[in-house]
Amino acid sequence: MIPVFVALIGLQACQDDDSFSTSSANRLTFSVDTVMLDTVFSRIPSHTRTFWVFNHSGDGIRCASVSLLKGNQTGFRVNVDGIYLGAVEGYHTNDVEVRKKDSLRVFVELTAPMNNQSEPQLLEDFLVFRLESGIEQRVCLQAQTWDALLVNNLEVSRDTTINTTRPVVISGGIKVDSTATLNLRGTTLYFGSDAGIDVYGRLTCDSYDGRETVLRGSRLDHMFDYLPYDRVSGQWKGIRIHDSSFGNEIRHTDIHSGTDAIVCDSSDASRSKLVLEYSTIHNMQGYGLMAKNCSISVNTCQISNTLNDCVAIYGGNVSISNSTLAQFYPFDSNRGAALRLANIFDAKPYPLQQFVGVNNLITGYADDVLMGEQGDTAVAFSYQFDYCILRTPKVETADSVRFTNIIWENPEDTIATGKKNFANIDEDNLIYDFRLSDVSKAIGAANKTVALPTDRLGLLRDEEPDIGCYERIK
Repeated sequence: MIPVFVALIGLQACQDDDSFSTSSANRLTFSVDTVMLDTVFSRIPSHTRTFWVFNHSGDGIRCASVSLLKGNQTGFRVNVDGIYLGAVEGYHTNDVEVRKKDSLRVFVELTAPMNNQSEPQLLEDFLVFRLESGIEQRVCLQAQTWDALLVNNLEVSRDTTINTTRPVVISGGIKVDSTATLNLRGTTLYFGSDAGIDVYGRLTCDSYDGRETVLRGSRLDHMFDYLPYDRVSGQWKGIRIHDSSFGNEIRHTDIHSGTDAIVCDSSDASRSKLVLEYSTIHNMQGYGLMAKNCSISVNTCQISNTLNDCVAIYGGNVSISNSTLAQFYPFDSNRGAALRLANIFDAKPYPLQQFVGVNNLITGYADDVLMGEQGDTAVAFSYQFDYCILRTPKVETADSVRFTNIIWENPEDTIATGKKNFANIDEDNLIYDFRLSDVSKAIGAANKTVALPTDRLGLLRDEEPDIGCYERIK
């Protein structure tokens, strides 16, 4: 009798599990009432969002249909528990069951059509669950869609200027041929993860009509609610300036959240490789600026938060003035230096003919963020710092000719060292404001004869200018 009794219990359990109610009191519960896909570019597939459908009632609930209200008009794509609501299915499915105390997972993607507007526009659809009881329940699907110029594997073979106000989305990358110049003027380029700029000819960047040039990743959505992908490093490749390229000029430009912001290949150090002014390099998964045997001038720039060095100079002829080099990279404690100077790379000598640093704020988390690597002592290794704040152990008196008018940051002095120099270092939300705080010793400490008339933000410097790229409003 025991086996029969067990079988009856099992049969009764199956019957309970398989019972479905048509009562209007039994309804589904959703993990969200609106699925928001953030801002997406028209004609580019979005990333996937998901939500859950729960049945907390005492009976199973059967959906007579689940459908996209607007069908093929909006570009939303939906998969309900493994069932794709596509054109073949008429953008709906029938007889979807949600057993009691059970759930379904729904996946949502979007490829938005062009909206023919210059600004992002709201796109909306509804996923409609029509229950056997006749009750309709809806989940709203939303996105801001933005028309962009889509560029794939652009090869610049003649002088070209881009100054559009529309976003430009780059996939595959940009190659500037050896006989061509690419001029970016007040435009924003959004690079895919596989894309960057390879410069064999010449690259110039500057502002236009009050707009800075911005080079960034193409993801407009969020990794977490508090963290947009735009604040995550490694979103695109960056800029590589090859050995054949000279005369590059980057001004009033924001480069952020890539791998290596700017890498300059070994060249003729007697010719100008790069002039970088009034610009920001921030949050890179590799280097901020790395150069081998190049002639480079950096003035009034912020270079901050890189996994490798913010600036790495291997030989050449380089000057950095009125700039802020801040190493507070948040994603890896094994971060590089704020500034590295060397006359050797991969066991190959690169004579550092001259490095001059004036009015620079060079700091970070570590006790020592200024690194020098000298190989063969017969190879030139010439450097000088003047009117700088340096977070590094104070040098011996015998080397004072290379370090003049220096404010040495003592790591034990918590009042004005490291992040205390700055307006806001918010590690929790990855928000960084490298303008000066009230307690920074950089205030009024610069050499006025070297400071440019305006700071990184265009503010006039006063008669007692500040060290670094930002002038504190006094």
